[in-house]
Amino acid sequence: MTWHFTEDTAAFRAAAGRHLAAEPARNTAVLTLMDRADRLGWWAEPDGRVTGVLAVSPSGALDLGATTEEAALALALRAGEAPVLALRAGQEPTEVRGETGTVEAYAEASGRPWAPVVRMRLFRLGELTPPDPAPAGRHRIATEADVPLVAAWTSEFASAIGDEPAEDYTGFVTERISEGRLVLWETPGGRAVSMAAVSRTIEGQARVHLVYTPPAERGHGYAAGATEAVSRLAADALGATQVLLFTDLSNPTSNALYQRLGYRPVTDHLGVAFNGPAR
Repeated sequence: MTWHFTEDTAAFRAAAGRHLAAEPARNTAVLTLMDRADRLGWWAEPDGRVTGVLAVSPSGALDLGATTEEAALALALRAGEAPVLALRAGQEPTEVRGETGTVEAYAEASGRPWAPVVRMRLFRLGELTPPDPAPAGRHRIATEADVPLVAAWTSEFASAIGDEPAEDYTGFVTERISEGRLVLWETPGGRAVSMAAVSRTIEGQARVHLVYTPPAERGHGYAAGATEAVSRLAADALGATQVLLFTDLSNPTSNALYQRLGYRPVTDHLGVAFNGPAR
């Protein structure tokens, strides 16, 4: 039993493809990261079966997909080695994200002081249910002309969830808009008041994200309208057989909203931050 690492997405798919395809929902973070990850890894059992996968994001965070606790324990014991996670020799990840039990196993085995930074729940769409009452207005697919507005909203969204905003989101949002993966909700007068995006469809799964309504426009159901529209887009036009999203467990409003739209819980996730070397 051992971890294998690569920077080659094709090699990763060849080795871990069956595992990724068998659990696309639980592997959603790795699937959506793998084409731009700094490093990818898989845990192989003695019989060759893959029972764990990971991706190291460009920010240096470690994302664990569907991974056994045994694999997480083994990874924690190797994390300080170079070039295991494509970090400098002796350097270990400052943040780890994944299913709660797996992340806790990794964090405890690391021997490093850590603290939870976010607790999330992964949801999968069952039967899509339109919001009732329906919000005023309609959705439309964002266009190139919307890039400045959407980039500004994305910066506001990052701040709202506690992230440090990037200097420029133009490329980030242009990719989503040019591929028809971002919708805006607009009022009857044509004013954009909310947005929602969806990832590319990979292994049949796509994940809703960037659900954002500026503070002045909240309380009118616009986010529900945008989320319902982008969820339908993913299922009907983008080929997703599993439409997913993450919610922050500290936000009961969004958790209740998504369940009213037909999303059902899959598993709980945890993000932890490390703030020192091993004790």
